[in-house]
Amino acid sequence: MNGQTIDLEKIKNSSDGTVRGMVSAGINEVMVNNPYFAAGGGLMLLGTALALGRQGVVKSSGFIYRQLLVDLEIPSKDKSYLWFLEWMSQYKHRSSRHLSVETNYLQHDNGAVTTKFSLVPGPGKHFIKYRGAYMMVNRERSGRLLDMTSGAPFETVTLTTLYRDRHLFSDMLAEAKKLALKAREGKTVIYTSWGPEWRPFGQPRKKRVIGSVILDKGVSQTIVNDVKDFLSSGEWYHTRGIPYRRGYLLYGPPGSGKTSFIQALAGELDYNICILNLSEANLTDDRLNHLMNHIPERSILLLEDIDAAFNKRAQSDEKGYTSGVTFSGLLNALDGVASAEECITFMTTNHPEKLDPALLRPGRVDFKVLIDNATDHQVKEMFLRFYGDEPELCNEFMAKFKKLQLTHVSTAQLQGLFVYNKRDPHQAISMIETLRNPNSVF
Repeated sequence: MNGQTIDLEKIKNSSDGTVRGMVSAGINEVMVNNPYFAAGGGLMLLGTALALGRQGVVKSSGFIYRQLLVDLEIPSKDKSYLWFLEWMSQYKHRSSRHLSVETNYLQHDNGAVTTKFSLVPGPGKHFIKYRGAYMMVNRERSGRLLDMTSGAPFETVTLTTLYRDRHLFSDMLAEAKKLALKAREGKTVIYTSWGPEWRPFGQPRKKRVIGSVILDKGVSQTIVNDVKDFLSSGEWYHTRGIPYRRGYLLYGPPGSGKTSFIQALAGELDYNICILNLSEANLTDDRLNHLMNHIPERSILLLEDIDAAFNKRAQSDEKGYTSGVTFSGLLNALDGVASAEECITFMTTNHPEKLDPALLRPGRVDFKVLIDNATDHQVKEMFLRFYGDEPELCNEFMAKFKKLQLTHVSTAQLQGLFVYNKRDPHQAISMIETLRNPNSVF
């Protein structure tokens, strides 16, 4: 450095003889009396040292964070996302400054509507104390990424706590799931397709009692017994290499109780219902196959009015279909190579004569049942169910019913008459002639 050296003798003479004094004198010699440091070289070295020190602090803090803290990320596409938000909205030991509102409508049997507001944690940071452990909850909403199925912004919830308390994450999620399932206890959830996934439609419905749907004598119990036998025969199917699925076709005139019975059957089995509309414009073969292979657990797949989707297999392209699903696509989804296992499928139709024979073969439809217009047995049982133990009035109603020779009366018509006169069986008897017209308006 052009002969520039550090004068050690000068440092020794200018110090007080102690180590501290020598260090102080050395720093003074280097930084003050050194022309190279004064020219900027020392400042560069000092800046480099500070940068290295800052980098060391950042790395060490990151290391400490990784060792002491743990994160759990819950994306909005995961089922537990809504479970956790609902759980946290009811959790007492939390501190939230950012809230979001969720409005739910509940329509009662009498037509009245009850509105319920739930305040859930909104985007931002929240703090909770769970079993003695403090956790930070950060709900973030992406401004660029969208959920393609719903169009809503993609969100994540990140939970942060001490590494030693990481086992509490599983307990918390299990508690959130239990709370969500408890809200559906004793109820039937109706699912509909939403893009490539199934989503609950409306609020869970109160389970319908199997006895509330009165079919002809022995029909209801025959179907129930067959379904229960299927559910208990999984090992039998697997041992013999038979696909473990069963298809049912309920056919008959409109208003005979086909869909109502399926809802009551779901309540009897403690199952949910997945309704798939084959006439949906955006439904394709691939999406149909995907949906049928990802049905929620303990659910019945319901294909209503199957005849309306496909009248004839030989239908030409010029006539067109009402959906993007092809007939072969439906057949493959029902019993093809990629068809679902452990699946109960119910199909309904008002016009079985319009169905292609290929759809009705065993493996696709294993059990066919006629749900016809009301028989004498059904008329009698429905009257007694609505008006209690009134055998004399029931006999009077039945005598008048037979006298009028009412042979094409649906159970929906009977129910409409009884509901209109729900507290007056005498008036129901006097209005029995209205059953002649299936479109009677009371």
